[in-house]
Amino acid sequence: MSTVLVVDDEPNIITVLEMAIQEEGMEVYTAGCGRDALQVLRTKDVDVVISDIQMPDISGVDLLREAGKIAPDAVFVMITAYATPETAIEAVQYGACDYITKPLRMEDLRGALQRALEKKRQDSLAKAATAASSSARLEARQGQNLFQALQGSFVVGRSPKMMEVYRTIGTVAMGDSTVLITGESGTGKELVAKAIHEASKRKDRPFVSINCGAFPETLLESELFGYMKGAFTGAATNKKGLFEAADGGSIFLDEIGEMTPAMQVKLLRVLQERRLRPLGGTGEVPIDVRVIAATNRDLQAGIREGVFREDLYYRIAVITMHLPSLRERTEDIGPLAEYFLRHYAEKSGKQITGIAPAALEALKEYDWPGNVRQLENAIERAVALETGGEIQLERLPDVVRNRDEFSAALSGGEDLFTLPADEPFDLDAFLHKVESSLLEQALRQSGSQEEAARRLNLTKGSLRHRLHALQIRP
Repeated sequence: MSTVLVVDDEPNIITVLEMAIQEEGMEVYTAGCGRDALQVLRTKDVDVVISDIQMPDISGVDLLREAGKIAPDAVFVMITAYATPETAIEAVQYGACDYITKPLRMEDLRGALQRALEKKRQDSLAKAATAASSSARLEARQGQNLFQALQGSFVVGRSPKMMEVYRTIGTVAMGDSTVLITGESGTGKELVAKAIHEASKRKDRPFVSINCGAFPETLLESELFGYMKGAFTGAATNKKGLFEAADGGSIFLDEIGEMTPAMQVKLLRVLQERRLRPLGGTGEVPIDVRVIAATNRDLQAGIREGVFREDLYYRIAVITMHLPSLRERTEDIGPLAEYFLRHYAEKSGKQITGIAPAALEALKEYDWPGNVRQLENAIERAVALETGGEIQLERLPDVVRNRDEFSAALSGGEDLFTLPADEPFDLDAFLHKVESSLLEQALRQSGSQEEAARRLNLTKGSLRHRLHALQIRP
């Protein structure tokens, strides 16, 4: 029979958990504080510990640390008031298997128990005593770095896919190998890149980022490598490039798949030699920079098509990470929405404390093609429009509220537009008008080209091209 230790300073929570766990056919021990829990662990063989993070004597994280010396095989599940990046990292990277949030829900408890017991079985089969000790110390060190790296960020989630992302960040952060982050637009690639930097030994040095798709080739070269006075018209002084600005730290090359072949050659040389030559210069400058690249393109397909260099790919893809789309981790939609709600409600000074059930259900059922960024924009909009204490369904964007209607139209269930019968129809003019209207709306609502490009799931360079082609002045 599996044994579970419940630790909480609230007697009513202990009672509820004890009854629920006993109904699952498990033996339950209880403790009202961390010190009592340590005494139970000294005298009893415990498989799983369910502990509150906030307790009056010692915290749940401190209990986890001390329990590692007494009962290293016990698997921890944390209880916390809010699902935030901080609690996710405390729960997972300090060695816990999972966490559940208050108010407690029985389905969350059962799921966490099943995962904890499965981890217990896997650990028992997989590791020897000496390896377990070494692994525990490594995970604790990685967990501490990762916890600090993700504080205050929007990297939120407790799905298995996100737990794997957390572990990967903690594993690769301390090295200097180049990292390639892949994933759809809006999945949070720059946030993960910054987390890798903040969890690394370079955290006290600069983190510099650039979107490679937002600049034409000549301007991108001068941005990355700098230029010398007189290198071109208007170059009145010497200017350091971003590689030099990031010396000792990390540089994030977003949308690296947008680079031209000629620019790829120049970047490859810098990565190989760790030296660069500013535009218009004759001497070379040594650099000490960790490169983290990202793309939403299939670079291997680009290699086959001859638009991306194979040697550059293998240079930047020493370590690869793939960020899952939001539709691949739908269990994170609720925690993400609540996290964004708290952030924007606090920012706007509004007393909005929750999301109405109908609105939350609509959020969970929508596919989110723009991923986390689109969800964040939807919640920011809802907070701005909401006048009550909960986000209501009507505050959500039309495409989210009318998901079935939009899906049916797009999938051929109905015609999106009616073609005039027996009359000529200027398709090009119509599409020109629709695209112009959407671009102008995005610019008005966003306030900047960069944000408008994000809302339309375009690169900044693509947005500029469309604005130029449609003769729209931003």
